[in-house]
Amino acid sequence: MKKQRPVNLDLTTIQMPTTAKASILHRITGVAFFFALVFVIVVWAISLQSPESFAFAKSLMNGVIGKVIVIGSLAALSYHIIGGLRHLIMDMGYWEELESGNLSAKIAIAIWLVTVVLAGVWIW
Repeated sequence: MKKQRPVNLDLTTIQMPTTAKASILHRITGVAFFFALVFVIVVWAISLQSPESFAFAKSLMNGVIGKVIVIGSLAALSYHIIGGLRHLIMDMGYWEELESGNLSAKIAIAIWLVTVVLAGVWIW
């Protein structure tokens, strides 16, 4: 029995649908936000030790690295919430068809991009 299987599958030629990208992005942002919370908790713990450590934590958060981490954390949180709401609506039986699922994924990503830009402008 000889099976016709691809020998070298080039993964860069495969186009994932928007719904798959939105779902994968939802999972990635969940993991990213989990790790971002570690930084937030550490800075919060430092800031509660003394007035000097509070000033250090404040200067850390006002620096470029602190702002980038805050924007990244807000980006992960915002998409995870938007994607989670999309999944909850799909669990209720809406947007399950191919067209409406693709449209809801594109809208969720667009809303997320606008949210990230607004958060970046607000933080910076």
